[in-house]
Amino acid sequence: MPMSYGDLPGLMTVMTGDEKHSASATSTLDVLWVLYDRVMKVYPDEPAHPDRDRFLLSKGHGPMAYFAVLAAKRFVPVDALSGFGTYNSALGRHPDRTLIGGVEISSGSLGHGLPLAVGVCLGLDAKRASGPRVFCLVGDAELEEGSNHEAIALAGQLGLGRLTVIVIDNQSSSRGWPGGIHRRFRGEGWSATEVDGRDHTAIEQALAIEHPGVPHAVVAAVDEKE
Repeated sequence: MPMSYGDLPGLMTVMTGDEKHSASATSTLDVLWVLYDRVMKVYPDEPAHPDRDRFLLSKGHGPMAYFAVLAAKRFVPVDALSGFGTYNSALGRHPDRTLIGGVEISSGSLGHGLPLAVGVCLGLDAKRASGPRVFCLVGDAELEEGSNHEAIALAGQLGLGRLTVIVIDNQSSSRGWPGGIHRRFRGEGWSATEVDGRDHTAIEQALAIEHPGVPHAVVAAVDEKE
């Protein structure tokens, strides 16, 4: 029987331990669900399908919500969740692409996901793969990493139209962003918008905005800090 958004809290409860980074995880839950339930083209029975959309979780230090969504969408067995973080489990403190079908990158060290997403876009362009889109989820504080500044500038200059970045803005940035995070992206030639990070319809509409020839950023505001 297909699972719904309402099943996710129960799935996350199964995962125990001191390194869940609960606030970091739950801040991403609604965006992750909308992506996997309403937006992305993915294939649970064939995770490496060449026509799939690519999702890169740069905010990988809080994967609890990510694992719950992957379980709800049949990428991960539900009974594997109870082993989260244990020695023999595929579900570690950070997601591991070599152990979990459908996980595109091993992540957790901040500032890596967006540069990798730019590389994935360039690889798909080189293959002339017209269909797949690339989605990357980052945190607002993570954007302070210099690697992200470079990736934002390069993606705008290259006009990577298949790229969408979702920024979870839980006000964790130590310095803040004058005028809002969206202005940082627009200044580099991106399409960018802001949205309530708990409103599923608004998230879906923001992700559906047409952005031909330029990358797109969706800044999703939530309350949890981490």
